[in-house]
Amino acid sequence: MLRSIRKENAELVHTLIELRRAAKAHEAPLWGAVAERLARARHQRPAVNVGHLDRVANPKETIVVAGKLLADGDLTKPLTVAAFHYSVEARLKIHNAGGTALSIEELLKARPDAVGVRLLG
Repeated sequence: MLRSIRKENAELVHTLIELRRAAKAHEAPLWGAVAERLARARHQRPAVNVGHLDRVANPKETIVVAGKLLADGDLTKPLTVAAFHYSVEARLKIHNAGGTALSIEELLKARPDAVGVRLLG
């Protein structure tokens, strides 16, 4: 049975549909967890700062942030980060550290089975 999505943001609705399809098709519960967190109200999705990523992530790790990535703090490691939204400064800090900033859909296409992907936020 399909769950209805009551969101007005067309990009968010499309992302939720793709995440749920991938979770089911590739038996990847991580994508289902990301979809569940993105389906929450915006004030229930905690923002994650770049400084937090620097503290908890290992170099060259792949991280998905279910929400917005903000630029508070410094990033000293190259990471591959996928988030629904980025602040301009956060994206710049990721690139300056030698990492890659992707959309969630880009990461979903690159790693549909979610192997080696870690969820934060």
